[in-house]
Amino acid sequence: MGRQKGYFITWQVLKDYKSYLVMEEKSSATISKYIRDIKKLMEYASGRRITKELVVAYKEDLRTKKNYKLSSINSFLVAANRLFEYLGWYGLHVKTYRIQKEAFTPADKDLSKAEYKKMVQAALQKGKKRLALIIQTLCAMGIRASELSGITAESARSGTAEIFCKGKQRKILVPKRLQKLLLKYIRENNIENGVIFRTSTGKAVDRSNIWREIKTLGKECGVPEGKIFPHNFRHLFAKTFYKKNKDIAELADILGHSSIETTRIYIKATCEEYQKRIDLMGLV
Repeated sequence: MGRQKGYFITWQVLKDYKSYLVMEEKSSATISKYIRDIKKLMEYASGRRITKELVVAYKEDLRTKKNYKLSSINSFLVAANRLFEYLGWYGLHVKTYRIQKEAFTPADKDLSKAEYKKMVQAALQKGKKRLALIIQTLCAMGIRASELSGITAESARSGTAEIFCKGKQRKILVPKRLQKLLLKYIRENNIENGVIFRTSTGKAVDRSNIWREIKTLGKECGVPEGKIFPHNFRHLFAKTFYKKNKDIAELADILGHSSIETTRIYIKATCEEYQKRIDLMGLV
């Protein structure tokens, strides 16, 4: 098969690959992203055979015509390469772009504590108590939106939550003030056990629904769109924790990171902080 000049990605191939990812115990979010990204390549191919030349042209098209960020292009290419490996099409593997890490967080991406509190207050004023508490939980505990199902009535009472994500389990403490808010919420909503943040049917709230609610709320209260996504609350937790404790190893454990290098991304200086540092050097 590797000697052929090109191959076709059919819907059956995509279906089989999806089943393979399920058997590999990939998360539903990861599977959805891989399949979505591969469909992007299929759309570009438009019925043509997938060759190394076509994939290289696809890579260039994403950069020059579609104007995607290099980080986004790399994620598309990783999805394609993973499929090629699964199919044994090793000759089609393409290199990702090398990106120099930024030393600071761009100002238009950095969510401030004031903006976070503004969103919480706006949610409360609109009578959206659940949304306000979700935002506070994400930020005060530094968890992912997908980990909200680990916040249960039991964890609210004990003050300790067991979070399971990406095949790993970790225990984190519930801040005392947040614990009081959670206990009040479960009393008011007659939640005796299980997941706290649930839909009317009793299921855990969906990550995509949370994102939409937060996005709408942020726009309504004037927070820049580039700062409005659930993971930014986790970043704010990380930066706030590190400023007070200066312990990156402990922070990595709390966030559930296997590598401290991942944690470093979360605690990069803001654009304003970085500017002050270089100005204080007095080299001009």
